[in-house]
Amino acid sequence: QQQQQQQEEGGGEGFGSVVPEGGAQDDQSPPVAETPDSLTNLRACKRCGLVKAVNQFYDNGCENCPFFDMVEDMPVVMECTSGFYGGIVSIIEPGESWMAKFLQLKEAKAGCYAMSITGTLKHEYMELVESRTGNRYVRCTEDGVPPMP
Repeated sequence: QQQQQQQEEGGGEGFGSVVPEGGAQDDQSPPVAETPDSLTNLRACKRCGLVKAVNQFYDNGCENCPFFDMVEDMPVVMECTSGFYGGIVSIIEPGESWMAKFLQLKEAKAGCYAMSITGTLKHEYMELVESRTGNRYVRCTEDGVPPMP
């Protein structure tokens, strides 16, 4: 009965509130990328693999790759994302996740990611990645090449 009362009040075990006791969000929680708001028109960022609906990339861009300036620029959204990808994995704690380590996403925001992507960035965007991140652009493809160096 006490456990049932705790669950009704939002405490105890189970999938209760994501806000910790006291009402404040934990400062240690990882930043979170927007998750897909539909199951149609999904695309993956060609650099980091973040998966969202095309309208979400148009409205907010890619949270891991803001230097692509996708917001309200549909040609850039279409160039920097791909509708052809294999598998989706949700990464909750990138710094602790073995999948984030495998995909080299330990520095990325929590979110939904493609495991492989078909398509590459144009040369100008590859140079932009290198100049902004200091890393050479490497894309995760069907052969398992990881996305972020």
